[in-house]
Amino acid sequence: MNLQEGDVVVATAGKEKNQIFVVLETDGKFCYIVDGKRLKMTKPKKKSLKHVQKASKIGFDAQKLKSGQENVNAEIRKFLKERSLICPKKT
Repeated sequence: MNLQEGDVVVATAGKEKNQIFVVLETDGKFCYIVDGKRLKMTKPKKKSLKHVQKASKIGFDAQKLKSGQENVNAEIRKFLKERSLICPKKT
């Protein structure tokens, strides 16, 4: 699978199964994913490439990911929410 920084992916295995994330970085067999809420830029989740699947053709701005600004986590949450990629919490 050819993933790049900023791609939107869905986890297909593990505790995060069926959740949506943004790829922060990739290396060989792994990618580092964030959602801006539980998995923030400072502590991304290392996930095997075979356990994620690309979810959208529209990706998050990779330049913002590289900038390391404090408000990037909020922008990631907003990006995923605006595109209806985050399922609302059940009450």
